[in-house]
Amino acid sequence: MEKVVIGSYEDFLPYIGKEIGASDYMLVDQERINLFADATSDHQWIHVDVEKAKAESPFGQTIAHGYLTMSLLPVLWDQIVEVHNLERMMNYGMDKMKFAQPVLSGQSVRMVTKLEEIANLRGAIKTTIKFTMEIKETGKKAIEGLATFIYYFKQA
Repeated sequence: MEKVVIGSYEDFLPYIGKEIGASDYMLVDQERINLFADATSDHQWIHVDVEKAKAESPFGQTIAHGYLTMSLLPVLWDQIVEVHNLERMMNYGMDKMKFAQPVLSGQSVRMVTKLEEIANLRGAIKTTIKFTMEIKETGKKAIEGLATFIYYFKQA
């Protein structure tokens, strides 16, 4: 997959209302889930207790934290877009988040993106990206929502 190269406001314009691209699939294994649990102090059994999850979970195994799946957004976004001429970038917000389907330990997810909105704010570019995290093994959506980024490009 070839990355979309962005270096200015004008480079975003052809993608308004269109798909920008899709990332590769990323494995969400038990090790990643455990590391996320340690980082966030969220050790709920449905995420980290493999034996109890096998016996008591409606999924028959552990599942990834919804916020773990969401936290993969930056690394997957970097697989889709290569930004040049950047002074800095800021995460501005997340909207309309829906956790549609749990990601089971051992499944893989990818992100599909579409440019929903763009605004030129006197040198800063505000983009709203509609994203969907898809589960490879089921073809279903794990999460969807809107991510807003502000890009500050170097002025010529």
